[in-house]
Amino acid sequence: MVTKRILCFGDSLTWGHVPDEEGKPVTRYPFGERWTGVLAAQLGAEVEIIEEGLSSRTTNIDDPLDSRLNGANYLPATLGSHAPLDLVIIMLGTNDTKGYLQRTPYDIARGMQQLVGQVKDSQYAGGTAYPAPQVLVVSPPPLGPLDQPWFADMFDGGTEKSQQLASRYRTLAKIMGVAFFDAGSVISTDGVDGIHFTRENNRELGEALAAQVKPLLSA
Repeated sequence: MVTKRILCFGDSLTWGHVPDEEGKPVTRYPFGERWTGVLAAQLGAEVEIIEEGLSSRTTNIDDPLDSRLNGANYLPATLGSHAPLDLVIIMLGTNDTKGYLQRTPYDIARGMQQLVGQVKDSQYAGGTAYPAPQVLVVSPPPLGPLDQPWFADMFDGGTEKSQQLASRYRTLAKIMGVAFFDAGSVISTDGVDGIHFTRENNRELGEALAAQVKPLLSA
């Protein structure tokens, strides 16, 4: 019987993008190999994992190449449609480091701040009787080597920015009174494209997040 429900809100790292060095049409890891699936297995049948991963999603900025990618435009409706929720895990920021978006690490942290605020303000969303869920902010690990020229150009300056997200997010989480986890403390970005996770990355992250989530669900 399900007693707890967790929404995992993120980008291709949550969707389960299988890395490819040539950027061919992408495929997805099976659920059991995605970090969300590993998390589900670790937490057991009483916890329901709801995946909301979208490739190239940003925190709160419009990508000129695709109008669907602004996370802040999508999250409020998502919170309402999936209520009740006990916890929302947000892992975003990698796509905000793309060079053409011209964001600083602080800008990206402000984007995360908006998302956290949306969760905290979601009490009684859609007229429901449910309180706002807890929040766990997860900083994605820094980008790996970007050997493919297209990806290197796309993320021009992004490696340095991605290396600064954990410290910004940690401070933000403390200010807003929510939980924080640095994914870079347990994994690196080992996918062949320098952007996405290997199966082992997914497994290790899911297991590490389970250890962070269990105390939150029992609080």
